[in-house]
Amino acid sequence: MIRKASSFVISLPRVHLAAASICTAIIGTTLLLLPSEEVEATRSTLKIIQPGDQPLATLPLSSTDTASSDTLSLDPESETVNPLSDEVAETPQALAEAPAPIIENWIDFEVRSGDSLSTLFQRAGLSARDVYQVSQATKESGELSRLYPGQTISFLIEGGKLEKMRFAEDRLNTVELVRNDSGYSIDRTTLEPRIEQQTASGVISNSLFVDAERAGLSSRMIMQMAQVLGWDVDFALDIRKGDHFRVLYEEKYLDDEKIGEGDILAVEFVNDGRLVQAVRFTDSHGDSNYYTPQGMSMRKAFLRSPVDFRRISSNFNPERFHPVLGKKRPHRGTDYAASTGTAIKAAGDGKIIWRGTKGGYGRTIIVQHGGNITTLYAHMNGYKSGLSNGSRVKQGDIIGYVGMSGTATGPHLHYEFRVNGVHKNPVTVDLPHASPVPKAELAAFNKQSAQLMAMLDAGQPALAMADNTQTNELSN
Repeated sequence: MIRKASSFVISLPRVHLAAASICTAIIGTTLLLLPSEEVEATRSTLKIIQPGDQPLATLPLSSTDTASSDTLSLDPESETVNPLSDEVAETPQALAEAPAPIIENWIDFEVRSGDSLSTLFQRAGLSARDVYQVSQATKESGELSRLYPGQTISFLIEGGKLEKMRFAEDRLNTVELVRNDSGYSIDRTTLEPRIEQQTASGVISNSLFVDAERAGLSSRMIMQMAQVLGWDVDFALDIRKGDHFRVLYEEKYLDDEKIGEGDILAVEFVNDGRLVQAVRFTDSHGDSNYYTPQGMSMRKAFLRSPVDFRRISSNFNPERFHPVLGKKRPHRGTDYAASTGTAIKAAGDGKIIWRGTKGGYGRTIIVQHGGNITTLYAHMNGYKSGLSNGSRVKQGDIIGYVGMSGTATGPHLHYEFRVNGVHKNPVTVDLPHASPVPKAELAAFNKQSAQLMAMLDAGQPALAMADNTQTNELSN
């Protein structure tokens, strides 16, 4: 039998004999490397450490008596386990399934002086159609009605298309436009600042603006104080040296940085010995107004001054000598000097009965209030868009902007107040009060008013310090 097998092998081709020899060698080597049945399998598990897990430095080294070498275990609970466990396979799978972060390549453009939306989009490589679609999306809300030099507009452009657009209105409000099937949707993000109360006080020795700034009030707070008390105190004509004031107002903070101011909460002004006080109250409907501590409205049916002004450049004077015409001509109104473009407000609720150019008055608006009172606003630089003859306006609504159209020597508002067609001095005419605090709100108002006045009184030491400072300065 053996002899036959040998004869058979010898008769095989040499190629077949070589292949058989190689296979025999491979099988033999494999059998030598396989562990015996007495050897126990061990493994190490690499654990992805999450926050709160045991630190890597404290993990123990584990060893097995049956293994041929020590094994580093990164799992505190590692034991001899089945090498076919699913745990090893799950870890790389979980890592592979983690979503990759989305990277958006935003491009920032700074608004330059004279820029419009069209020129800005052109610099960004966008088309007139993009301008139109964005303009349509913001038409009602008016977010992009005005651009300011230095403002940053950010664009996300993909494949030549404007996918998103983002800009900050201020430190608290960010607007983002996102492309959709019909154009663009508007998403607004608003941060809530921390509100703190602050007090300031001072004594008048020069003017309201000079002395209020010295007391630490910003121009915005000074104008707000003048508006709140403006029905009872003429800050251009009535204030006297030695008058004094106290103000309780809000400051806004974001991440411990002061970013602005809120509203005046309470204010007190002593004018030539006459005490004028006001507190802010928000009723159950969310409407905020200023009242005396007794609940009477500080607001009159008409604004005493329909513009934020620096000075009165010309008073009501029936015997005035006209500076341009060079002859005697009655001045039947009050001229408020202000910078070109300063907003002009409707003095009271009413209807516009004239909007257009009116001789030497230049661009003019006349508003009818009730049946017998009209107010006139002249020398405007321009009108508020959307207004025309017949338009209804509310007290405080912007109706135009200060200019010097018509016969004028400089930018100012010429303001007239007429009762039954007769001109009255806008500065001295008696103005009716608006409604007091409603009876249903009186209990809540009295509580809030007492709290605000107590907070204002707590600033009395600051007033005493201001008095001493002024006295020392005057004595020097």
